[in-house]
Formats: sequence, C-alpha cells, structure tokens
Amino acid sequence: TTSIFFIKINNVGNINCLLSHQSNHRYFRLPMDILGLKPWLLRQCETIGLKAPTPVQQATVSKILKGANGVGIAKTGSGKTAAFALPILDALSEDPYGVFALVLTPTRELAYQIGDTFKILGKPLNVKVSIIVGGRDMVMQGSELSTSPHILIATPGRLADHLQSITSSKLLKKIRFLVIDEADRLLEGGFDEQLSQIFTAIPSERQTLLFTATHTEALKDLIEVNSDKQPFFYREGEDDASSLTVNTLEQYYVLTPADFRDAYLVG
Repeated sequence: TTSIFFIKINNVGNINCLLSHQSNHRYFRLPMDILGLKPWLLRQCETIGLKAPTPVQQATVSKILKGANGVGIAKTGSGKTAAFALPILDALSEDPYGVFALVLTPTRELAYQIGDTFKILGKPLNVKVSIIVGGRDMVMQGSELSTSPHILIATPGRLADHLQSITSSKLLKKIRFLVIDEADRLLEGGFDEQLSQIFTAIPSERQTLLFTATHTEALKDLIEVNSDKQPFFYREGEDDASSLTVNTLEQYYVLTPADFRDAYLVG
C-alpha cells in the first residue's frame, strides 16, 4: 500500500469512538459564513446558489483552512468536491501562484467535474485550471502545464507520463495542497507505481486531503504514526452499497441504440 501521510494515534479506541459519533451527528442548516471563508468566496457561493454548507463541508472546511491534513468519507452528491475546493481557493487568493494545488482522481470524467467546480467557485479569482488526463495530446498538455496553472487536476497515469520531462517535474515543487479524490479507488494497488513517482516530485511540507465515498482497509493503513498536526477524520453514512449516494440523487437507465448514445449523453 502506498503511504501518503501518517497520522499519529495514541488510542485507537478514541478514533473508533470519533467515527461512531461523527456518523450519527445531527447537522442543522447554517449559513455559509460559519465556515470562515473570505468575503469574496462567500459572495461567489451566494451568486451560484450555495446557501448552506452540507454536513461534510461543515465538518472539514474550517479544519482545512487551519492547515490540517485529513480524511473525508461521505456519499456521492454530498458536496465533497466543494469541501476541498473552497478552502483551497480561499488560501490561493492570499498567494496566487501555480501550481498551488494538485488533485488526483481515477477517471477523466471525475477530473472534468472537479475542474468545473474549481472554475465556477474560483471565477472571481480568474483561477487557471489544467486537466491532465489520457486521451488528449501530450504536447498540447505539456504546453498547458508550462503556463503554471493554479490548480492541476490529473489522473495518475497521465501525470506520471509528464513527470518524465524535467520541466514538468519542477512544476510540482511548490504545491501547497495534495488532494486524492475517490481515494479508495486510487489506493487499491493499481496506481502504486505512478503514485510513487508523483509523491517523489512534490514537497513533503504540504496539506494532504483524502476524500472518498467508501471506507476501506487502504484508508485505515494511512492512519499510522508521526504527524506534526492533529489530522481530522470525518465519516458520514455506512459502508454498504446502498448508502454510497445521497437519497436526493436521482439515477436512471436510458435504453438507446448504440449509434445514438453520444447524442443522448450530450443532450
């Protein structure tokens, strides 16, 4: 299992108690300003219709703003992406340089979704987001990386390919945040070689955040020893498959001829 950061725990029982308490905790609809975000970001949240933080945002955003490492486990559709995007953009506004944050995710589709969230929330900053995934021209991506985007969102395989270049490898030397989205899937073992290469290229002094919908043994392996700062560990819901999405998320099957599939997806 690839280790990303280590968490010092003196009493494992305390963590188990914390997880149980977190999963049963009641949250009330509170205004966005309880998160401690800067006024410009609160105004942008209001502009796009974010009126109240979700439970995962209430539990994690303020801790990330204070510099904590941590793990957030919550259902699909619960607001996990904004939970890390908001504090990253808040910090970026104080010192806007590139590459400021690296977000790793297992699929192209997720990378584009995360990119859209950063672009929408970070519009007042004119945030530059680069998405480095397979299926696109390597040369064009290399040119895009040379512009030092603020936020780099990538799949491990394609980013590892770019790190073969000396120029690209230097871009990650000053990142402040490493986010691993869908961490359970990235830490299953299929990306170990690429992740090892990426972790070698980034600074050890950084904030590391793991977000996922499921709690797995790979995540437990990260909770070991030696962290200068007390990390957070937030868990919402249960591990069974029926709880992987929020109950307000509607999902459908659409039966269509194969020749028309793309048209239906775009529509």
